[in-house]
Amino acid sequence: MDERKRDSMIAYLRHRIEEFGITPEDLASALANEQTEARYLSATGDTWTGEGEMPQWLKQAISAGQSLDHFKLAPKAAQPVPSSRPGVDWRNDPFAGTPLARQESHSR
Repeated sequence: MDERKRDSMIAYLRHRIEEFGITPEDLASALANEQTEARYLSATGDTWTGEGEMPQWLKQAISAGQSLDHFKLAPKAAQPVPSSRPGVDWRNDPFAGTPLARQESHSR
């Protein structure tokens, strides 16, 4: 990228940062949180993201007969999506559990 385009991009980013009230601390925090998460974990707490050269602890474990899958971390579960329907308290419903309660309301 040539110097003029670079300076133009910096000016644009500064304008947008001011517009949204982003602080240098916000940027530093966001960049720190962007680090690649570990995909493999040893019993002693050593981690590897799966990128780059395989670490020595993992090479040794594999050469000793352990499988790579043994060290693989489970993916983080997605956050549950909140229901758009309001909760219903069925404790006081006289029709709960009957065929009448299972019918959809047609008055919507």
